[in-house]
Amino acid sequence: MTVDLKVTKKQMSFIEAEESEVLFGGAAGGGKSYGQVVDALLFALKYPRSRQLILRRTFPELEKSLIRTSLSIFPRGIYTFNASSHVGKFKNGSTVDFGYCASEADVYQYQSAEYDVIRFDELTHFTENQYVYLISRVRGANGYPKQIKSTTNPGGIGHVWVKRRFIEPEAAGVSFVAEDGMSRIFIPSLLDDNGFLLGSDPGYKKRLLALPEREKKALLYGDWNIFEGQYFEEFDERIHVISPFEIPSHWRKYRTLDYGLDRLACLWIALSPDGGVYVYRELCMSNLPISEAASLILCHTPTGEDIYATLAPPDLWGRSQESGKSKATLFSEYGLNFTKTSNDRECGWLAVKELLKVREGDARLKIFSTCREIAKCLPALLADKLRPTDCATEPHDITHAPDALRGFAIFHTRPAEVSTPRTARWSADMWQDYLAADRAGKNYLKTKYGEPNETK
Repeated sequence: MTVDLKVTKKQMSFIEAEESEVLFGGAAGGGKSYGQVVDALLFALKYPRSRQLILRRTFPELEKSLIRTSLSIFPRGIYTFNASSHVGKFKNGSTVDFGYCASEADVYQYQSAEYDVIRFDELTHFTENQYVYLISRVRGANGYPKQIKSTTNPGGIGHVWVKRRFIEPEAAGVSFVAEDGMSRIFIPSLLDDNGFLLGSDPGYKKRLLALPEREKKALLYGDWNIFEGQYFEEFDERIHVISPFEIPSHWRKYRTLDYGLDRLACLWIALSPDGGVYVYRELCMSNLPISEAASLILCHTPTGEDIYATLAPPDLWGRSQESGKSKATLFSEYGLNFTKTSNDRECGWLAVKELLKVREGDARLKIFSTCREIAKCLPALLADKLRPTDCATEPHDITHAPDALRGFAIFHTRPAEVSTPRTARWSADMWQDYLAADRAGKNYLKTKYGEPNETK
């Protein structure tokens, strides 16, 4: 049987790509899903009894796009589709499973499965954990090529990790081998590459050109620095990320942090006399107990660097049921005293937006290029779908450094919520214990009894 299919040059590049992981996409109208389905058909016909899995995040998305497209181009004489099991079968024994992963746990329905090729449609809709687990299902002893082939546009909850995995390491169209030994390639797909769509709907490009500049860059040019749902649309790497320079000693300096065992994010911020705000150092690490976190923060602060205040969110003052102590108290015992900032999320994010706002080609907030986590995570935050004035808390791994910046921004804008240190009249015995203690002990005693205001 002869199958008459027409594909673009970019779709053919995707079909012919031999890398372990292939990403195809970028702009609207590039023919991504069609290329994915054609590739699945050709693979099934070339390799008898092969097994493939095509995935979308939800079943309605799967049904309205890939299943419909496959039914329109897969030859009925050699292909049948079971609508209840979502499995397509070819006469040569090849199968194509159509699946979805609406939740993180849905990946385990494929726990014992084996596939020659897994295909993700709209990869940025998936989390990194889902992707990493599912690619482990690509295996088998039949000698057929084993690949993960994906299509996507910028944006969505997976934007950051997809960009990190495919876009940032190498130029578009250039194959590379990652540290894990997997070969990867990103094949960009733009509207101008799809002559079939432009021929059938010549007005489509004109409609995209009429969009506001931001939307036009994302949909027409596939700009991975701009995407739908981005919270900080003000962020411009050319303006907000700068080369490091030596911070003058007379500038006021702060530390601001977000702490949890999953991630410590501490930023060092300096204020210039003209109102500039400079993030000049960062420390971002996971799985640090409080003792190690405090030690590392102090070690990353050079001797003699005057820190005006170390800001922390109010939740660090909540007492533990086990020890009766708060995290703030424990940090104090290890030599790091905090000033409480506000946890008003919406006001905090608005304060960050004010710092990012570009006026006459410049902005108050500047980030040293060495502070890679905050420079990467801040523009990747999504708006919360239910509360657009707030940032989404997923993906959680990119929220820590921005949360630390938010704490500084609202303190800098509205410092009135800073708590006043508790004072107390100390006895002679208290003073004797204090004078005999080391620095951590002194901090602990002041936290326990209050700042001394009189001896007895």
